[in-house]
Amino acid sequence: MNPNLLEIAYEPIWAIGTGLVPDYSDIEEVHDYISNKLEKLYGKKSKKIRILYGGSVNSKNVFQILSIKNVGGALIGGASLKIRDMKSILKQFI
Repeated sequence: MNPNLLEIAYEPIWAIGTGLVPDYSDIEEVHDYISNKLEKLYGKKSKKIRILYGGSVNSKNVFQILSIKNVGGALIGGASLKIRDMKSILKQFI
């Protein structure tokens, strides 16, 4: 397995399409769980696998979500359909 080619995305099933975001502590807990499972399966190689969060990421929460331990990126869904929203997200990192 080449870990550089793998990214895993997580979003709770109850959040899909709802605009709801779990508590940040819940996101951290699940990302820690995924990270630990990957480490058991792949050892040191697992550190190269990015674990993304993908539920209702927007300009108001993206910075907080990306600061959570083991969150290696975000999938921007609905916010990517509106240029103003997407610009607002990107400006936070430029």
